[in-house]
Amino acid sequence: MIENEISKVIVDAAIEVHRVLGGPGLLEGVYEEALAEELRLRGMQVERQLQVPIVYKGRALAYPLRLDLKVNGLVLVDPKAVVEWNSIFEAQMLTYLRLTKLKLGLVINFGERYVKNGIHRVVNGL
Repeated sequence: MIENEISKVIVDAAIEVHRVLGGPGLLEGVYEEALAEELRLRGMQVERQLQVPIVYKGRALAYPLRLDLKVNGLVLVDPKAVVEWNSIFEAQMLTYLRLTKLKLGLVINFGERYVKNGIHRVVNGL
């Protein structure tokens, strides 16, 4: 599967998680765990809380990057559960994509009344 196909599965899974859990009001970690499980049920490979070393001028820094979800090795997912959206979330995802050399990330805000309104695609060179 390519990135766009994976992202369609992720979006559908996020909508299902939001529907089953009853919408906003839970902690981010709950949505992250449920989304990871829903993606596994759909046959996707999911890595959670993945630590990625950050290399600065040839030296690995002591504090690695911690990614919430990486799906099928190609798409990063950063679940949020916020009432107020901040554009910095998309900038952070772009940084994550650049550091991992991946092309597509989704920031999904489960704090929205309708999660489809809280899905933000971030691309790095697509």
